[in-house]
Amino acid sequence: MTAALAPLHRGARSALTAALAILAACGDNEPPPFEVAELMKPETCMTCHPTHYREWSGSMHAYAADDPVFLAMNKRGQADTAGALGDFCVKCHAPLAVQLGLTRDGLNLAEVPQWAKGVGCYFCHNVIDVQGTHNNPLLLAMDQTLRGGFRDPVRNAAHRSAYSPLVDADSPQSSKMCGACHDIVTPRGVHLERTFAEWQSTIFAQDNPQRHLSCGECHMISNTDVIAEDPAVSVKLRPSGRREHTFAGVDVALTAWPERPAQRAAIERDLAATVQAKLCVLPTNGGEITLKLDLVGAGHAWPSGAAHDRRAWAEVIAYNAAGEVVLSSGVVPADKDPEEISDPYLFGLWDRTFDERGRPAKFFWEVARVESQLLKPAVTVDRFDPRFDHSTTKSYPLGALRPDIVRVTARVLIRPLPLRLFDALAGDGLSPALKAELPTLELRGTALEWTPARAVNLCVE
Repeated sequence: MTAALAPLHRGARSALTAALAILAACGDNEPPPFEVAELMKPETCMTCHPTHYREWSGSMHAYAADDPVFLAMNKRGQADTAGALGDFCVKCHAPLAVQLGLTRDGLNLAEVPQWAKGVGCYFCHNVIDVQGTHNNPLLLAMDQTLRGGFRDPVRNAAHRSAYSPLVDADSPQSSKMCGACHDIVTPRGVHLERTFAEWQSTIFAQDNPQRHLSCGECHMISNTDVIAEDPAVSVKLRPSGRREHTFAGVDVALTAWPERPAQRAAIERDLAATVQAKLCVLPTNGGEITLKLDLVGAGHAWPSGAAHDRRAWAEVIAYNAAGEVVLSSGVVPADKDPEEISDPYLFGLWDRTFDERGRPAKFFWEVARVESQLLKPAVTVDRFDPRFDHSTTKSYPLGALRPDIVRVTARVLIRPLPLRLFDALAGDGLSPALKAELPTLELRGTALEWTPARAVNLCVE
């Protein structure tokens, strides 16, 4: 048992409390802060930070170790690898539980106390060092100090406070803390999730204060709310205010969980301006429709993260004057994955993964090779650099210029997971009935309608 865990035991708690009481008597007579065991519980934070807590409680950080997809995937992975997977999954989905020795492989999470599951307040706000670039290399102090983004924290009776650039969204250093958990290299050595590496290649990671955007500046929107709501403490109003703790991305809770409507609303808000679209009906190549997608609202590729499990695609439908469909692509039924509709012109955006024999890989531990088919982020502002235009264009041949086309619609859709995954993991406890809880989200900023009257130079955008 390490010294860092000593505060969790009665004898050590008594000794620590006595020592702190002596230090307080010798200092400014402040009451001793809560013990580490109490600070680890998110409910302790809720007292003074109710808004932070409420937002976090509905986030995928809070849901990480209760997610039925994770639980089933980890169970299958342990079985398929004869236990060699070890803590690979759970050290990100329940990192505090792993550090405290409450689990080694995630198979006993039903017995782990709820406060130790997921990614909680203490785990992020007690980090003192980032010792790598992927697979959660974060080092915790395991002390009574919680780190934040303000250099002049208000004294309080709950915990000691300190500034850390690692949790200051305005600091360039903060991205390496987020990124080190959101880049994953598999036991086979495949860099499967690459969000941090993608961000590092963009204009937003460059040393330019006019363009630099950290992970937190996009995913933790600031507002004018107060940081703490403790009536016993003099509250400071900050120029940058409080940062949102929904951590909205694209994943959603599939089972009963707090804040589901709010979390869904935050996801749809953030997706709305992520991709910009341009739709054209052209006489080129004998007549064709083109859809150009430009990633303008993300500091990484899109979709990102578990891009091998994402399913994003474009839907394009053309109509004649009689209202008949003359071209259709990307019209995916609710009970099918986009790759199942036998669409030769499907504009599908996700990573294709293959095992060592070149066959499509079902699970991440089988992946030996990745073919990335994602929208690319901005990596330069130099208009003479060939990488400046990082958009992707898809053509839909008409066979001949169709003067009878009077209307074309387009939009981009995304599902967090493929439906086939639910069937593949049904034997591991993942209910196929949960498919009904998986949303198909529309990127509102990509919804276009082309008509001859609306078109400018044959295009709408």
